[in-house]
Formats: sequence, structure tokens, C-alpha cells
Amino acid sequence: MSTASDSKASPVTATDRSIELIDAAAQAAADKLAHDIVAYDVSDVLAITDAFLLASAPNDRQVKAIVDEIEERLLKEKGAKPARREGERDGRWVLLDFIDVVVHVQHSEERVFYALERLWKDCPELDLPEDAKATRGKDREHAVREAAAAGDDGGEGGGPASGSGTGEGPADGRGAYEPASERGGSDGAR
Repeated sequence: MSTASDSKASPVTATDRSIELIDAAAQAAADKLAHDIVAYDVSDVLAITDAFLLASAPNDRQVKAIVDEIEERLLKEKGAKPARREGERDGRWVLLDFIDVVVHVQHSEERVFYALERLWKDCPELDLPEDAKATRGKDREHAVREAAAAGDDGGEGGGPASGSGTGEGPADGRGAYEPASERGGSDGAR
């Protein structure tokens, strides 16, 4: 069961049910290869929900797959159905509102731009399943691989390459992980 991480002094006040939902959602997101999964106990600062779960993915298709898996897993394992689902059409930031918990799954670019972690940094961080913890830093690793595949020399920017949102990349086996020569790009010779 989740508890507050050692880095936060505030005690966790979220309900046991909220923590169970967060754990199940975090595991579902990790199973669909979400990046940088983190959860916060916001019960002391918000009256409308107990906890937020944040996760991201490098493309729109993967964002949708993560959201679908979270929704299916929470219904199947916990009997929880979202009261509201927003943002699915664009696939860049989808919000699942389960009343007790709110799940945000964002495209990596939106995650950096909106930086929701800054808003909740004073709230206790919830401990998550090991698979979810292992996702920390995956957005950065993906950005580095994208830059290397594009022949970027690691100069200014350092963030994820701006994509067209076509879904190309690791979720469908094309794009970012193929050597540049196989995609018709530079072979790395200078």
C-alpha cells in the first residue's frame, strides 16, 4: 500500500480507497510504458479529490493506450468508473476523474510545458508500485534517443523533438528507435 515518500514530511491523508485506486492506475500506466509516473496526496489542499496521478508518453497514440488501460484496469479490479473523461479527442492531455482520484496522462511536450508537478510540489508524494517508480526519467531518456536518431549533436533545446503527433515512434515500432540510415536520414558521417 502507498504511503508518503520519505522526501516529504507531511503525512498522507488520502483515503485508503484513493491510495488503492492510485496504485492500480500507476501499475496500469507502467504496464503501457508510461513515462515519469508520480502521484500526490492533494486531500489537504483540495476538497474535490484526494490524489492526483501524473504520467506521460512520447506520442498521442501511447497517451490514448495508457488512458484506456487505466480506465479498464480500475473498472475491472476496483469497480471504479470515471465520472468524467476529458481531452481524448486531441490525445495530448487526457484527464480521468474518478472523484476520489484524478489521473492526468499527458504528451511529453505538454508535461514539460504545463509542469503540474510545480503546482503540487508541497503536497506529499505517494509511494507507488516498483514498476511505476522505474518510469522516472523515461521522458528525458526518450528525448535523448530522439535527438540522437535525428542526428542532433545535443546542442540547445535538449527537450523532446517536436513531432507531428502522427504516432510515429516506439509505440508502433517506427521512427525514433530506427537508425537514421534506415529512415533515409544521415548515416552520421560528417
